[in-house]
Amino acid sequence: MVPLADLFNHKTAAEDVHFTSVSSSSESDTDTESENENENANDENSGDDEPVAPDFDSETEGFSEGDLELSSTSENKPTFMEMIMIKDVNAGSEVFNTYGSLGNAALLHRYGFTEPDNPFDILNIDLDIVVQWSSSLFSRRHSRRRLSLWRKLNLSGSGSEDSDYFEISFNGEPELELLLLLYVILLPEEKIQELGLASSSTSEVKETPSFLSNKDPESRKKELLTKSVCRALLSLADARESLYGRLNSLEEDVRLFNECCHAVDSKLYHSLMLRISERRILEKLRSFASSGAGNFRKNSQTRTRKRAKRT
Repeated sequence: MVPLADLFNHKTAAEDVHFTSVSSSSESDTDTESENENENANDENSGDDEPVAPDFDSETEGFSEGDLELSSTSENKPTFMEMIMIKDVNAGSEVFNTYGSLGNAALLHRYGFTEPDNPFDILNIDLDIVVQWSSSLFSRRHSRRRLSLWRKLNLSGSGSEDSDYFEISFNGEPELELLLLLYVILLPEEKIQELGLASSSTSEVKETPSFLSNKDPESRKKELLTKSVCRALLSLADARESLYGRLNSLEEDVRLFNECCHAVDSKLYHSLMLRISERRILEKLRSFASSGAGNFRKNSQTRTRKRAKRT
């Protein structure tokens, strides 16, 4: 806890002040440099006053080199906070700080509160949910092999097996890594064999698939949003929402939230706020998937009409 600084409430992306941690050594170094410059100027102007060299031998007697190094690094250098106003605030208005660009889940976990219409809100879909969905359509062996292939091709972003969830943004857009995993899971076995992706080494891939090319993320997403992938996103949205239980709908949660008093039951208030924000992201994810499937159908119909004209 920092006295005074902790009095300021948080406001996402609309703060009035910034707090920075400043070491006293940085200012003391600056002061020392200016003092040295003044001393050098005085020495040049007065030739009569000879500086007396300190007797280092007598001062360091009985200390080893290691002792000197330890004493210099272990010196306590106090740190202080610097508050900087970043915009004008009207007299009598509350001054806000910011704890960072955090979604409601992070704010609730770290600080115990949430914010309405937080633009940094995200929704997590666990990898386990994706694997369960895949196993409901294919065998468990198929799901494990495709998951292993996704990691082998370094499509998991970090390339780490510890990556156990995917983020859905505030506007309902899924991570590229999730689209890649769904695409790999749904890729026909014949296509896997044709491209040489079934081999144990990525160097044996016969032909670089277009979804592995170094296109910009938006172009890759458009290619990955096939009809099957869009259907998979809709299924994942349903599976993720089922974790809230089937007793209350989003509308019921909104009603309970409006009736909830923050001062009386703050825990219920913020938990409902988080759940509502996440369920609204799921709605946006469904809209994203539906529009992607619609675009795919339009493109398919256009290609069909072009083939009919040629014949």
